[in-house]
Amino acid sequence: MKLTEKDLEIVEILEKDARVKTEDLAKMIDLSLAETEEAIKKLEDEKVILKYTSVIDWAKVEGHAGLTAMIDVKVTPKRGVGFDDIAERIYRYNEVKSVYLMSGAYDLSVEIEGKSMNEVARFVSQKLSTLDSVISTTTHFILKKYKHDGTIFESGNDEDKRIVVSP
Repeated sequence: MKLTEKDLEIVEILEKDARVKTEDLAKMIDLSLAETEEAIKKLEDEKVILKYTSVIDWAKVEGHAGLTAMIDVKVTPKRGVGFDDIAERIYRYNEVKSVYLMSGAYDLSVEIEGKSMNEVARFVSQKLSTLDSVISTTTHFILKKYKHDGTIFESGNDEDKRIVVSP
């Protein structure tokens, strides 16, 4: 779908802040409220806008035990469907949050969430690695998030890091 300049402005603004009020968005892009609502509906209907989400810093939520793992997956693509078939089989698991086709040493990057390392290990050993097309996996556990989807997570250290210059 070819986006108009106004459509592109809308998606760029909503990608940064999905909670912006439609009235404010209309003013920002210089369209009427009705035109803006119509454009958003069209973008949603055409599946350009898929979902509105929040970025949560789970490290600040007491009692939230969980972890995220990135799994590099090497696969054998199937004739006629390439990587699409195996990617679809993988993304249908509830634990899987994201699947990406990658260039480089591995074919797919799979992001999953689990309650423990054992839960992630069970997913990899019992579900992921047993799929016919999967040749190998490498699991990386995310220890700390610094930035996610353009959002910087607070470091908790607000001290001034500028070098003092004196005459």
